[in-house]
Amino acid sequence: MHDTITVCENGRELSFSFDAIMAYHGGGFPGGVVHGLKAMQAAFPLLDDKPLERREISILTAFTGPGGRDALEMVTRALTENRLAVFRALGGKDIITDPPGPYVFRFAYRGKVAEAVIKPGHVREEFVRLGGKKDKTADETARHEALKAEMAERLLPLAADEIYVARLVE
Repeated sequence: MHDTITVCENGRELSFSFDAIMAYHGGGFPGGVVHGLKAMQAAFPLLDDKPLERREISILTAFTGPGGRDALEMVTRALTENRLAVFRALGGKDIITDPPGPYVFRFAYRGKVAEAVIKPGHVREEFVRLGGKKDKTADETARHEALKAEMAERLLPLAADEIYVARLVE
């Protein structure tokens, strides 16, 4: 339940699991895949009580990571169809010094807009620090990769509303 999302394509239900999205993504940014998935899981029920038509969803986000982008694209096809826009000013500089950082997602669907914003405590300072560091050593690169996997493993089992606050916006 916590690792799947369902949308519709011309009325036909399509379900996407974390594992399927990871296969599409290629595996480099599992934490980002989880964030994209959880943001959709948090916001979509506010837009309709049944699965959304995937090609009617538009997305505005501050999140630039490839894992999140691929999760959003696979489920909604919004990148391919030019319905996904990144607007970094929607969030803060980073989640540690300027929360919520890039972890803000707005989904528009049939005249409604729902926003998912990360709750504090889900992104570790060490992850942010290493992610932003230029010229990482081999040990730092390995540690950052481990932190990406750790984030995914820690967040995937949680319900979306434990990670993201979702609300309708005007």
